[in-house]
Amino acid sequence: MTKVVIIGGGAAGLLAGISAAQNGAAVTILEKMRQPGKKMLITGKGRCNITNAGELPEIIKNLPGNGRFLNSALHKFTNDDIVDMLESNGLATKVERGNRVFPVSDKAKDVVDTLVKIFTQAGGKLVCDCKVLEILTQDGHITGVKTINGTYAADAVILCAGGASYPGTGSDGGGAKLAAKLGHNIIPLKPSLVPLESDYSYVEALQGLSLRNVEATLLADGKKIAKEFGEMLFTHFGVSGPIILSLSNVAAKALAEGREVELDIDLKPALAREKLDARIQRDFTQYSRKQLINGMKDLLPQRLIPVVLDMAYLDEEKFINQVSKEERMRLLETLKCFVVPITATRPIAEAIVTAGGVDVKEINPKTMGSKLVGGLYFAGEVMDVDGYTGGFNLQAAFSSGYAAGLAASNLE
Repeated sequence: MTKVVIIGGGAAGLLAGISAAQNGAAVTILEKMRQPGKKMLITGKGRCNITNAGELPEIIKNLPGNGRFLNSALHKFTNDDIVDMLESNGLATKVERGNRVFPVSDKAKDVVDTLVKIFTQAGGKLVCDCKVLEILTQDGHITGVKTINGTYAADAVILCAGGASYPGTGSDGGGAKLAAKLGHNIIPLKPSLVPLESDYSYVEALQGLSLRNVEATLLADGKKIAKEFGEMLFTHFGVSGPIILSLSNVAAKALAEGREVELDIDLKPALAREKLDARIQRDFTQYSRKQLINGMKDLLPQRLIPVVLDMAYLDEEKFINQVSKEERMRLLETLKCFVVPITATRPIAEAIVTAGGVDVKEINPKTMGSKLVGGLYFAGEVMDVDGYTGGFNLQAAFSSGYAAGLAASNLE
């Protein structure tokens, strides 16, 4: 029997273990934490957003960090396949807004427990509290894995040790270091799907305010580099929420390059400037005898009104019937271009996903095998692959893990 040792018992590691064990290999998963799947337990706010029910081209599109590299793996083990695997083992699933797939129980633990059950029933062995110190090789081929508990002989090793986000779950960047020791190029680790910081004086006043149906454009040195529509949130340090997380990878790269980064928020994206002006004039006619601060309640959330007026250089105590056309135009422009300077991302430890990792140019996309070391395979976040929220990153982990397990058990 082919001896396969898997480093990391997360989403990628469990699927790698399942596919290798079901394909007849003797499989051992080494997990340094006391239990497997710790990062899965906190995904989807503890409910586990298993995958996304969209078509495969849509999934690849939502993996902007080298999603095309996973094309073969995603076809080998699809989003339908992970759902079928869980449901055929007693875990019912459901599809929610945005094609997000969750367990009906709304418990991430049920997903982890089901995958562990499938793995052990296939004959796999799970060893927890076992930190890996080194991957052993001889003449360019894998021979085993050295751990704090001793050495495990291996014909193949699958490295599934995650990225560097949420280090409390065991994902602390150690996998990249193990790969680097074997000669692999590591794309620098950066936070992805992470809130953004701003030192803007208005941010503190808006803390806790959530905005829906807004369009946020990311600018670097004044040039548009990304755009998202949806929901965002002001925090004590800056901005967060779904569209901010989706923009964060691009923001992180621009900040790392030393570029000046700004967020240009269209507070009324459904209205073109002419229609928005007509809407403002209609409100101004209705509330003509009120002060500006009290006459814009139908247009904006209450807490946002004084900030918008200040940004537009308008006196909030001015009566609406005294507002000039020029002042009205300044208000309109502020509503269409509410600018928030971005100074940094939150630390990588707070990121949902890590960008960077093992360079995919050094990995065979069909087998997830190393092009440098015989018998070495990769899966999941340890590779330079990352995506948006919505189940895409877990699907990338499941698919790459399954492909690696299959190949490692056959030593392809």
